Amino acid sequence: MRLQLAYGRTGLGIELPEDAPVTVIEPQFVPGLPNEQAAITAALRSPAGSSPLRELVRPNDTVAVVFSDLTRPMPNERVLPPLLDELALAGVPDQQIVLINALGTHRPQTEAELTDMLGSEVVNRYRIVQHDAWDDQNLVEVGRNQAGRLVRVNRAYLEASVRILTGFIEPHFFAGFSGGPKAVLPGIADIEAILDNHGPAMIAHPQATWAVTDGNPVWEEMLAVAQSTAPTFLVNVTLNRNREITAVFAGDLVAAHRAGVDFVRQTAMQAVKGPFDVVITSNSGYPLDLNLYQAVKGMAAAAQIVRAGGDIIVAAECWDGLPSHGEYQRLLWEASSPQELLDRVMAPGFRCHDQWEAQIQAQIQLQARVHVYADGLSAEELRRALVIPCSSIEETLAQLRRHHPGATIAILPDGPQTVPYLASCFSSLQDPKGFSNP
Repeated sequence: MRLQLAYGRTGLGIELPEDAPVTVIEPQFVPGLPNEQAAITAALRSPAGSSPLRELVRPNDTVAVVFSDLTRPMPNERVLPPLLDELALAGVPDQQIVLINALGTHRPQTEAELTDMLGSEVVNRYRIVQHDAWDDQNLVEVGRNQAGRLVRVNRAYLEASVRILTGFIEPHFFAGFSGGPKAVLPGIADIEAILDNHGPAMIAHPQATWAVTDGNPVWEEMLAVAQSTAPTFLVNVTLNRNREITAVFAGDLVAAHRAGVDFVRQTAMQAVKGPFDVVITSNSGYPLDLNLYQAVKGMAAAAQIVRAGGDIIVAAECWDGLPSHGEYQRLLWEASSPQELLDRVMAPGFRCHDQWEAQIQAQIQLQARVHVYADGLSAEELRRALVIPCSSIEETLAQLRRHHPGATIAILPDGPQTVPYLASCFSSLQDPKGFSNP
């Protein structure tokens, strides 16, 4: 049996034995829109819970448009042009528009990366600001969070008279779903607000998980902070495995995002009867599998359905390494085991950039062994990152089957684009408990 995993830009083919008890779990495929540009324009003119965008903008307005960074497969180069065209039709001059890269705590993009993400015409025509969560001079207070601390967001965004959030909606391993308020927190928020929102108690909360928004403290704080900035308009899209736009959701932040979440919920959630001994997953390919930090999402998807003491095999290209920027690499390399890593992150008063990803990885590794296939990382780098190097998925699987004859196997070819869950945990496959709307 040959299967294709989403991996890098080209995919990764794997051969599985014909006698292997394999279950393939994928999101329901939705074909791409026949005319993406027309669909985006139509959504801008007939939004949910809002007046059309053109009616919300005047020629003398200054406009900030927040867009997703390199780590997201958001088709900015296809979504932003019709949005910017609509602003031009409203009479807003180019020089009154700023595009803000919602980096959160990620590294800034190079000029070449920005051109690849946005297209040369957009890069050459508009002012672009790359958010810096540590830049005090370009952060403005908007209120207080659940911890009682001040929250600050990007100055260029807050000083604009019209504020537009863009992004795409997919399942998220601790925020429930991406898109919507995530463009503000963590996208354009300050480092302290991000550390609070991604803090150990928040991440460890049972509702801070895939496909849960209502009662999820991480998502609810994201929404409260985003609403405190009075966003004018939201433009979110959904994608299929071919990165084609399948639907457009525009308008009021809550109304448009809720509609998009409902749409994704119907296609991404897949029930299984019981846990598996081995789960093979991708990390959804380029750009999400750029480094091991991001590949924790693929691990987390597999962890939903692996048995305690089982094995997870993750295929992620990791062309950006672990990465070397940020604190994730240091946190992993300074620990001798997942338990030591988790104990350090959960220690009272501990506070460090990227600790949330290290925490989730450690939690998963206390449940199952994690093997990683990554062309961009050496075996030594993977061992120091506390995972088991995998030079061949077929060979690793064969070894596991020799040790565990009859092992059940699940494959998530699209990785975290799928939300697998144990049907036995919920009373209804159609409306599983915990997977509720905001």
